Amino acid sequence: MIRQIACAAALALSAAAAWAESVAVTDGDWTARFDEPTNRYGHAIMGDLPEWGRLCLIGPGAEACVRLPQTSVFEDIAPRLADVDGDGRPEAVVVESAFSAGAALVVYRLDNGALTRIATPHIGTRNRWLAPAAIADLDGDGAVELAYIDRPHLAKRLRVWRYVDGALVHVADQGGLTNHRIGEPFITGGLRDCGEGPEIITASATWRELVATRLVNGRLEARALGRFSHAAAENAVNCQ
Repeated sequence: MIRQIACAAALALSAAAAWAESVAVTDGDWTARFDEPTNRYGHAIMGDLPEWGRLCLIGPGAEACVRLPQTSVFEDIAPRLADVDGDGRPEAVVVESAFSAGAALVVYRLDNGALTRIATPHIGTRNRWLAPAAIADLDGDGAVELAYIDRPHLAKRLRVWRYVDGALVHVADQGGLTNHRIGEPFITGGLRDCGEGPEIITASATWRELVATRLVNGRLEARALGRFSHAAAENAVNCQ
């Protein structure tokens, strides 16, 4: 299973539309939707994009929503749909930020008519964010990994977690990488498979190089692809 994290235009534009009431993604019969736009956190890391107060996951004969408390927001462009647990139904994968503890990557699963929550630890400090990079079986072992850049403006560290028996287990880290600049309403790069296995496309920490990273035997291996530009990143994700 390969799920690409969109680079820029379509996802950012649909979310940005002057504080739209909602933003949704659809995969087959399933839809994940943010609504209840807000600025109660006020981090504004993605420029004018709103934060969100509620998430809904909708599928054949099923719908469930979760509304966050006033001390948390969904700090994200849009939810992502991916079958993380391998049961044939997608989960919603989102960035959720607590005012006191910063961002976490969260998987919401539809279970008996309600959304259950599985999460990485929060970064630990207010106004500290993470930018999703990939959701896929990155090493071919049958389990799904979730990757993000931890604090893309500060720590610039790629972190990979694996879904195992209802929990997210840390797998590996790689420093010196980023996928977002402050104020940009999109996340750069994403996941690709050009016939030789999945790779995560990001920029180097200095934004000078385009980088492809693989998960191999429990370790991340990064290689430069050439000089960075947003066009080069989009081409790389599309195997061009």
